[in-house]
Amino acid sequence: MSTTGGTEDGERWIRRFHPSPASRVKLVCLAHAGGSANFYLQLSALLAPEVEVLAIQYPGRQDRWHEPVVADIGTLADRITAALRPWTGEPLALFGHSMGAVLGFEVARRLEAGPGRPPLALFASGRRAPSRTRDDRVHLLDDDDLVAEIEALQGTAPGALADPELRALVLPGVRADYRAIETYRCPPGATVATPVTVLIGDRDPRVDVAEAEAWSEHTTAATGLRVFPGGGHFYLADAWEEIAERIRQDLALRPAAAPGHPG
Repeated sequence: MSTTGGTEDGERWIRRFHPSPASRVKLVCLAHAGGSANFYLQLSALLAPEVEVLAIQYPGRQDRWHEPVVADIGTLADRITAALRPWTGEPLALFGHSMGAVLGFEVARRLEAGPGRPPLALFASGRRAPSRTRDDRVHLLDDDDLVAEIEALQGTAPGALADPELRALVLPGVRADYRAIETYRCPPGATVATPVTVLIGDRDPRVDVAEAEAWSEHTTAATGLRVFPGGGHFYLADAWEEIAERIRQDLALRPAAAPGHPG
C-alpha cells in the first residue's frame, strides 16, 4: 500500500493499493457510513493499471482510529477536497457508496470551484439524490440497536461486533458517519456540472428507483442509472467486476486530456 507521499493531508486521507503513475484517470473512492478505505481494495485491483483508485480513509477508523471523528458532511468534504488538491492537475473521477455518494457530490462541488480540473464523472452508489431526505435517526440508537441496523443492511457479518472492545473502537466512527449523513441538508438548487452515473440494487431498503433517478436534478450534465437485480444495500459484494467494467466504459467517454470541464 502506498500514500501520495506529497502532503501530510494526502498521507492521512488517501490510500493507494495499486499505484499506477501512468493511469489515465484517478478514481477517488468514498466509503459508506462506518466504512473504510479497504472497502475498495477489490475494485482497485480490477481497475488497475488503467484507472488508479485513491481510496479515502476517514478519521476514527483502522489506522486513523486515534483521530477525532468528524460528524458533518460539509467538514468532511472540505478536508477531503484539501487532500485532493495536489491531484487536481490530472484527471479525477469520484465513486461513493451510500453516505460516500453524497460526500462525493459535495467534493465534486468543491473541486468544480477550482483551482485545478473539475471531476470527469461522479458514480453515486446505493444512495438517493442529495435533496431526497428522510427523518432517519440511526445515530441516536443505543449500541445494540445500532449494531442491529448495520447487520440488517449486511454491512457486517452477524456477531462480528459482539466483542465489547471491538465495539468501543468501531461504533464511534459508525455513529459519527450516521449523524453526518442524517443531519446533512442539500443546499437548495445545488448542482454540479459533472456527469452522474447512479448504481443501486433493486432490493435496497434505503433507495428506490425514483429516488435514484432524482440525481438528474443535481447535475447539468448527463445522468445514467444501473439497477442490479437481486441486490440489497451492499449489492456491490457480488458485482465488483460489472461495476469496474461500467466505470471503464463511462470514463472512456470522458475526454481526459484537456483542462477545463470535460465535454
